[in-house]
Amino acid sequence: MNILLIGSGGREHALAWKLAQSPSLEKFYATPGNPGIAQHAEPVTLDIADHDAVVRFCQSKRIDLVVVGPEAPLVDGLGNSLRAADIAVFGPDKAAAQLEGSKGFTKDLCSRANIPTAGYVRTTSAADALKALDGFSIPVVIKADGLAAGKGVIIAETRAEAEAAITDMFDGSFGTAGAEVVIEEFLTGEEASFFAITDGKSVVPFGSAQDHKRVGEGDTGPNTGGMGAYSPAPVLTPALQQQVMEQIIQPTVDTLAAEGTPYSGVLFAGLMLTETGPQLIEYNARFGDPECQVLMMRLESDLAKLLMRTAKGDLAQTSAPVFAPDTALTVVMAANGYPGTPEKGGKIQNLARAEREGAKIFHAGTAEVDGTLVASGGRVLNVTALGDSATEAQAKAYAAVDQVDFESGFCRRDIGWREVAREAGH
Repeated sequence: MNILLIGSGGREHALAWKLAQSPSLEKFYATPGNPGIAQHAEPVTLDIADHDAVVRFCQSKRIDLVVVGPEAPLVDGLGNSLRAADIAVFGPDKAAAQLEGSKGFTKDLCSRANIPTAGYVRTTSAADALKALDGFSIPVVIKADGLAAGKGVIIAETRAEAEAAITDMFDGSFGTAGAEVVIEEFLTGEEASFFAITDGKSVVPFGSAQDHKRVGEGDTGPNTGGMGAYSPAPVLTPALQQQVMEQIIQPTVDTLAAEGTPYSGVLFAGLMLTETGPQLIEYNARFGDPECQVLMMRLESDLAKLLMRTAKGDLAQTSAPVFAPDTALTVVMAANGYPGTPEKGGKIQNLARAEREGAKIFHAGTAEVDGTLVASGGRVLNVTALGDSATEAQAKAYAAVDQVDFESGFCRRDIGWREVAREAGH
């Protein structure tokens, strides 16, 4: 089959690497891609916002399947435009992509479907939000409703912080994403991510992971798009995964189908494991980044076949995806200044040497300038390794990190710390 992959980050490089292993793959294109993706797919320049141009490209190249990596094109309705032209696409339509596009939409769906989640209020003005704040105890969670590249969530530890976050959001610090603000009660527990693939009818589990959102070691500093992850997350036991499927994932799929907006693609549930059981924090309508990288390292099934079956609505006829029992762990190497203004243009060398340590390096914010690999974004590389345990995977990943020559970059040195501590009996 001929495939077009949309996106340019570490998630897309991991998808490209896994799709390229499919025996059914014939021609493989990516837009815009990155130097890592270019090792597997032919880069093409397309304006993703111009749906007609994407459709024409797919028709001229006889594309059988479009795999949409990031969330923005899905929320923009690219899936609708491709389906209208009879082109199979992995990813939801615009209405269903609101699961990620609007946090308020998701909270209301939870309310209708009786899905366990934190108490909340939706507000459309700073005055309403400040008034609603009185009904919440501190700490409290303040969220920009729309897409904010994984950064529109503030955990306010004081009333003053909460008020400042509300004022900032309505003043436009997250652009249009903050035109509506959701205030949520703060849940305590351990966070974990659970993935499922659905064609709108059938649902299959697709593994678990744990992400490290904060920029600094010990989970300190501002939130980022993610500084590293590992999979599986043993804290999400088989019994808890079953509970998540029955109480969160399946009701979501059933409700959206019943309401005439069936969801097709990957459901990424961010969960809080509370004393009373798993609660939904938020949904993403795509594979996480960097969670995708660790899932793809463990996946042993044919990804292209699985995504095509999902796009065609034939998931019931597909065997469940198979994952290696090993632990995969990825460390994000970011450019100095991230998550603020990252330093671009820093030279990156010795990747081949680093991979000889047994790791796989996925490119995220990289570019090639005059034959030299340089940093072109905030999160630059994802150094990923497999091990028999989180402790072994962590040691292998950092051994590879230490071989990479990237002077203007940094990383956290404690990815996987919770699981490593548990393995050590702490």
